[in-house]
Amino acid sequence: MASLILRRLLSAIPLLLIVSLGAFSLVALLPGDQATAIAGEHATPEQLAALRQQLRLDDPFLVRYAHWLGGIAQGDLGDSVVTGRAIGDEILRRAPLTASIALGTLVVVLLIGVPTGLLQGVYAGRAVDRFGLLGSAIGLAVPNFWLATMLIAVFAVQLRWLPATGYTPLSEGVLPWAQNLVMPSITLGVFTAAELARQLRSGFLTAYDQPYIRTAWSKGLPARTVIGKHALKNAAAPAITVLGIRLGHLLSGAVIVESIFGMPGLGKFAIDAILNRDFPVVQAVVLVSAGVVLTANLLVDIAYGLLNPKVRIS
Repeated sequence: MASLILRRLLSAIPLLLIVSLGAFSLVALLPGDQATAIAGEHATPEQLAALRQQLRLDDPFLVRYAHWLGGIAQGDLGDSVVTGRAIGDEILRRAPLTASIALGTLVVVLLIGVPTGLLQGVYAGRAVDRFGLLGSAIGLAVPNFWLATMLIAVFAVQLRWLPATGYTPLSEGVLPWAQNLVMPSITLGVFTAAELARQLRSGFLTAYDQPYIRTAWSKGLPARTVIGKHALKNAAAPAITVLGIRLGHLLSGAVIVESIFGMPGLGKFAIDAILNRDFPVVQAVVLVSAGVVLTANLLVDIAYGLLNPKVRIS
């Protein structure tokens, strides 16, 4: 298992370098004068000169990239051209919120997707399976922004059970923190839960056709042993892939959710940076997002290694 993790970590290094080069090229690919494109046409010559000095725009591209990459290696993601604050500090300040949403989304996915998929796989073709297929189809079809709007209208406006917007840190109380996360987590979790349920159902149906499952039934093993020990172990592999990919791409969904619910997380940070042409922030968020996706893929590989020993030597 240690060799598997080491191989995956080593393979992630060149990919991160490619992503960092693409992220840094955002400024270099801007048409016309790069300082004017960032600061706007109404910027004064003094402001443009200061921006060129801050971003080292007078240096060759590779020199600027090497300087930026060297700063990242030392934990320095640069400064925002809009606020002047350290980007790394801003990301660290906002990351707990997005991580909280990710945790809430994972809870929603596991509470909805896993039981639904298990019931559909065990009772395939029956009423439970048909209702599950209908629910999964609805979950895959409902847009995030519409679901978020409906949740706010029902639970915040009509019932007044949950706050419509804002975020309360965990340090100020578990209940207020959880209340702010319920609707964003449901908004992001429904789609992934529906996809996870379908993958689990498909995996169960495939596993049931295997000879070792028929042998287990013929030996008179109890259902919980056949299902939980044999079928579930093999049906979980594709479901874990879906879960890892979706959680790795959580930041893209957080852009919409955090904007709708007024939550100052990394997604809102990224969209504000794009609107304000704060490209150093965009570069940093892209790089951090790539790191999150690679970490999610690494966790998927580790889970595969635990489920299937053959993966450890592949």
